[in-house]
Amino acid sequence: MSIYRIDSRISLVDLMDLSLKERTGSYILYEKALTVIETSASPSIPHLKKGLSKLNINPEDIQYIILTHIHLDHAGGAGLFLKECPNARIIVHPKGKRHLVDPTRLITGAKAVYGDKFEELFQPIVPIPEDRILVMAHGEQLSIGDDCKLTFYHTPGHANHHISIYDSTSNGVFTGDTCGIQYTIGAKRFYFPSTSPNQFDPEWMKDSIQMYKALHPDRLYFGHYGVTEEVSFALSEVEKWLNLFMKKSEEQYSAHVTMEENLTSITSSLFELTSRELLQKGIDPDNPVFQLLRLDMNVSAMGIVDYLNKQHKGDHSS
Repeated sequence: MSIYRIDSRISLVDLMDLSLKERTGSYILYEKALTVIETSASPSIPHLKKGLSKLNINPEDIQYIILTHIHLDHAGGAGLFLKECPNARIIVHPKGKRHLVDPTRLITGAKAVYGDKFEELFQPIVPIPEDRILVMAHGEQLSIGDDCKLTFYHTPGHANHHISIYDSTSNGVFTGDTCGIQYTIGAKRFYFPSTSPNQFDPEWMKDSIQMYKALHPDRLYFGHYGVTEEVSFALSEVEKWLNLFMKKSEEQYSAHVTMEENLTSITSSLFELTSRELLQKGIDPDNPVFQLLRLDMNVSAMGIVDYLNKQHKGDHSS
């Protein structure tokens, strides 16, 4: 577990999601109202607590825990962590609230994706009392310091219940998964979309990215993983790869084969596209990032197949 001090008021605690370094983290905002953004899954909570201890932060002092969305790798540990934070409230998209109160559907959905690995990766998932949850409307603001306002934006594409958070002090946006994943390999950075099931929509994702651009931020704080100040490049890369993902997937997709066959074919295509990019930029083929990339492309392919299945059914019924 490591801590990255971004500046005098924001730190990033590595949560070792999937037991991997620099996979998922919590952003700590040292404001009058001490704020944590993201918790990852429950097995990450010991890492978060250790990081807070190293930062000399008492969980009792935390006032807000913000979840960009309720996918378990971002929010699965929120209920467990909240037990350590008696004065904190959870902030979430309005559509996410009921799933935090009753996580049954979250659990069912994650089991469908992760199968036998579910218990190891995500348990326990602790329900959150309704009176500990705040929901934020699109454009709603929250003052967490004398000179700091957070503005919440609804940013679908990766998930319908996704919010992004604009931090006025750093002129930065906490993007969750809406504009993808940042892979940092030595001095090189790569940006690919995250198109996981089951609410992925490419057009909504593009609209949300356009909204980011309209804010003219100086920083993007990724859920996976870390901060970048090459904002224009990062957003253009995600848009470029999103178009490539969809073009290649639509070429591979067939309504006449099983979902598993489509998933295998599209996963292979996405991995070939992205791994070729890394190899061409000089990344060693033995680098463990390729294993992570294969995992991410499989999950992204699930979202694209789900989206294309829905499109096909819509076309068939029209």
